[in-house]
Amino acid sequence: MQVYLDNNATTMTDPKVVEAMMPYFSEVYGNPNSLHKFGTASHPALQKALDQVYTAINASDNDDIIFTSCATESNNWVLKSVWIDKIVNGDKNHIVTTEVEHPSILSTCRFLEDQGVKVTYLPVNEKGIVEAHTVKSFITDKTALVSVMWANNETGMIFPIEEIGAICKEKGVLFHTDGVQAVGKIPVDVQKVDVDFMSFSAHKFHGPKGVGGLYIKDSQPLTPHFHGGEHMGGRRSGTLNVPGIVGMGEAIELATKDIESTMVKVREKRDRLEDALLEIIPDTFVVGSRDKRTPNTMLISIRGVEGEGMLWDLNRYDIGASTGSACASEDLEANTVMLAIGADHELAHTGIRLSLSRFTTDAEIDYTIEHFRQAVERLRSISSSYAKVQPTPGGEAGECYMPHHMAH
Repeated sequence: MQVYLDNNATTMTDPKVVEAMMPYFSEVYGNPNSLHKFGTASHPALQKALDQVYTAINASDNDDIIFTSCATESNNWVLKSVWIDKIVNGDKNHIVTTEVEHPSILSTCRFLEDQGVKVTYLPVNEKGIVEAHTVKSFITDKTALVSVMWANNETGMIFPIEEIGAICKEKGVLFHTDGVQAVGKIPVDVQKVDVDFMSFSAHKFHGPKGVGGLYIKDSQPLTPHFHGGEHMGGRRSGTLNVPGIVGMGEAIELATKDIESTMVKVREKRDRLEDALLEIIPDTFVVGSRDKRTPNTMLISIRGVEGEGMLWDLNRYDIGASTGSACASEDLEANTVMLAIGADHELAHTGIRLSLSRFTTDAEIDYTIEHFRQAVERLRSISSSYAKVQPTPGGEAGECYMPHHMAH
């Protein structure tokens, strides 16, 4: 059996999405910016896809949704545009973000620091989230932008985006959220949550790779990231990826049309997997209380088992997962989230992320439970450090730092 539990990295494309895309590769293939009928033939499908995205996130007619190649592009666009608009051409010089953002945010912020921008990187608390009052305390009259992810890609922890948005509005500061791990997994309503910009990507909710989006509240101006044409109203040049856009529209509709029911089903499987692993494997921990996490995600740490070694063994059993931090060298950094919640450095190098989807089956959960246990037993049997010392977790990390006997 092959089991794919790396859905926070990417998802399989829903067969219904593939079916919707197919005509736009070889039948309706004209450039949509061309005036002839070969080009205009794709316009109804593009409008439908746009309507599907607007509906899925409850955007208003005053808002813009721009199709991009991925969320990395969308994240870069927002940060660099704010830099140009508010810092280079304005009187601001400060951005607030977090230590646990996606690399497309963190790397861009480091680039902006090289250009003279001041960036504050907020840590997560002992529960694995960035608190709204912490964000508020670092906003100054020089702050141009706050960028905080909606849900963390490693832990699934959902951040208090609604509260942060209200604070930013009160302070008159632009607010961007990387919504990649939220859209299609939990309800996302941009009328309820006051965000100025939100990035998302189709391949995270069973759409195709190579297409994403940027939500822009009230169509406010952004300096174009690409120049060279009048595509997307002149805001994002480049010939539209018609099959990809059609696929994203279909995928987001399928992912959100009955999202509450889907969440229940996925959460039940995730919780059953989590309960079983915590029960049968001692000295095992899961980051984050369940009610504060996306329903498909768990970051589990197994004392005495290095993350990279665990991935190798799981791969031998045809189980796809990922590790929260690269652990091939003692010099590599430990998982920031785990250190923040009170884990020691050894444990912070053992995180394995298991992320489910609506296509994950009960049989796959059963298979994973059995072979996960076998992999841990083998790796611990050859671990001299675990054989010598098997510490009992203690004290101060609270609900996000759960030994197996505290998990229920």
